[in-house]
Formats: sequence, C-alpha cells, structure tokens
Amino acid sequence: MKRAVLPALLAAVAAFAAVVPAGAEPRAVIELFTSQGCSSCPPADRLLGELARDPSLIAMSLPIDYWDYIGWKDTLAKPRHTTRQRFYARTRGDGDVFTPQVVVNGVSHAVGNDKAAIEHAIAESRREGATLSLPVNVAVADGKLNVTIPAAADKAGGEVWLCALGTAVPVEIKRGENSGHTVTYHNVVRRWVKLGDWTGTARTFSVPVTDLASADAAAVIVQAGTADRPGAMLGAALAAVP
Repeated sequence: MKRAVLPALLAAVAAFAAVVPAGAEPRAVIELFTSQGCSSCPPADRLLGELARDPSLIAMSLPIDYWDYIGWKDTLAKPRHTTRQRFYARTRGDGDVFTPQVVVNGVSHAVGNDKAAIEHAIAESRREGATLSLPVNVAVADGKLNVTIPAAADKAGGEVWLCALGTAVPVEIKRGENSGHTVTYHNVVRRWVKLGDWTGTARTFSVPVTDLASADAAAVIVQAGTADRPGAMLGAALAAVP
C-alpha cells in the first residue's frame, strides 16, 4: 500500500441503468483515491467495480497525481482529486493520505481493497442521522439532466456538485509498477460542476446533456461544508446519461 463501437457502449449503458433504480436512496457515497502508478491499487479498482454494481451505493474513482513521478503519469488523474483527498485528511484531523484509500460518506475512511473495512466505515458514517437523509432526484429528459432537491429546514446546508462519470475506462499501463497491465477504472470522475448551494430550501438545477459529452453517467452529491472543508454527504443520486 502506498501512502503520502456502439453496441458495446449501448449494452454498458443499459447494464448500468439496470442497477440504478429511479428514486433509489443510497446508503453510502464511496470515493476511491487511486493511481495507475500504484501496485496496491488494482485490487481496490476491481472492488470498486463490484461495489458500483450495488444499487445502494454510489461508488466513484478519483485518480490522483502524486505518484506520477515514479515512472508512469496517470492518464485519468486530476490535481483537484489530490487536493480533495488532502482536504478530507485535514478536516478529519488525522493526516492520512494514501492509495488506495476510500472516503465513505465524506466522514469515514478505509483501505480501498478491504471490503470488510469499507462496510464498517459505512456503518460508522451512518451513526449521524443526517447522513444521506436528504432525497435527491436526478432525471434525464429533453436533452437535459434535471436535479431536484426538496426543502428541509431542519438540516444544515451544503454544496451541490455534479460529477460526470465514465463508467468503465480501460487503461493500458506501459511503465511503472503496473507496467504491462490493462486496468479498468469504474465510475471515474471526469468533470466536477458546482451546481450551487443548498440552504434548506427547495432547489432545482438543469444541465444540458451536451455539457457531459465525455460521460455516460452522472452523480449528484449534496455535501455539508465547503470544497476546502468537506463534511458529511447529506444526499446523493446517480443516473445514466444517454
């Protein structure tokens, strides 16, 4: 562990849609911080693919860039993923930043290839009753991704983020610790869009599907705190993008 062809596409989208029932309420948002240059990460990447098939989970891959110097530059990494992982560690106060690491519901973390530890982190994160108690609806219609968040005056506010996802992204790794292997990354965050703030009043947002051209799915999260001081996930939803 380190610290610090159209038919196929249509079939993949159909399979994804089949495991994300409309209106399903998730029990966890799982963010996997991973790297193509990390020899410990492929088992976690495979496990995330398994978790992504669970309709009660919203599982996302956030490739980081801080291992790029050791022989292979991660082709999916974003500096904001590295920053987000560090902000989580700062908010928790433990300083733990490593790969593969999962952050569960914004508040708990675990080693990314340890399924039992992830389940424990899910249970631990849900001790706070507000976690994922806010229903979020996401639907695609008339060429737009429409998001609806109800009013809930008794809950703390947060930020609303849209994560454009690539549901299955194979990468042939030619150098570094995973040289010679092709790894498939699941629900890779390709783009972040802040839709706005949620302050307890009902909100609706609409985004043209064309703005998500590189994605075949989208997750919407309502998260307490701010981008540089992320807190608990208040609500989340996942939808396939035609």
